[in-house]
Amino acid sequence: MNVTIVDYKSGNISSVINSFKEVAKDKVNIEVTSDLNKIKSSDKIVLPGQGSFKSCVEALNKIKGLKDTLNEIAISNKKPLLGICVGLQMFADVGYEESETKGLGWISGKVTKIDNQNGKFKLPHIGWNQINIVKDSKIFQNIENNSHMYFVHSYEFIPKDKSVILATTDYSSNIVCSVEKENIFGTQFHPEKSDKSGLKIIDNFINL
Repeated sequence: MNVTIVDYKSGNISSVINSFKEVAKDKVNIEVTSDLNKIKSSDKIVLPGQGSFKSCVEALNKIKGLKDTLNEIAISNKKPLLGICVGLQMFADVGYEESETKGLGWISGKVTKIDNQNGKFKLPHIGWNQINIVKDSKIFQNIENNSHMYFVHSYEFIPKDKSVILATTDYSSNIVCSVEKENIFGTQFHPEKSDKSGLKIIDNFINL
C-alpha cells in the first residue's frame, strides 16, 4: 500500500514525514511528492499545510494540475485523504486570512480568525489542548475523549453542516478541530506533534 504526503512547498513538513514513516515502519510505503502520477496511483493521501490559508492555496495552485488531481482523488475516486492544520482548512469554500481566498470546496464552510475576545485569548493558539470527541470515527479508534493534542493556529474552520464535526476544542469558543465527510478526514491540531495519541491517529488513518 502507498500513502502519499503531498509536497507542494507549504512550509516545513519534515515532522509529518517522520511521524508517518515511524508509524508505517516497513508495512506501508510512504511517498513524499508533488508528482501527479504518483499521487494518482497512491492508495491514501495526506495534505499537510503550514503558514497562511492564502499562501497554502497559492502554493497548491502553482503546481499545474495538482488541484484537479486532488479533486479527482478525493471527490471522484473517494480515496481516503487526511488534511492536517491548513490542509484541513483548505477543504472549505473560502478563507479570510490575509485576503478572501477560494478553498477546495470539499466541505462547505469558511475559515475565519478565532475571536480572541479583545485580547483575552492569545493568538496564535499554540500548545496542548484537550479535544472533545463528539462523534465516533475510525481515525479516533482507541483515542480517549479529552486527550491532549498540539495546536498552532489563529484561524478556525466553521463548516455549514455540523454533522461533519468529529471533535472540538475549547479555546475562546468551541473550535472545530477534526472533521470527517465520507473519505475525507481532517485535523486542525498536529497529530505528528501530539505524542502517542497523535501517532495513534496516524496509525488509524494508515489502517483505514
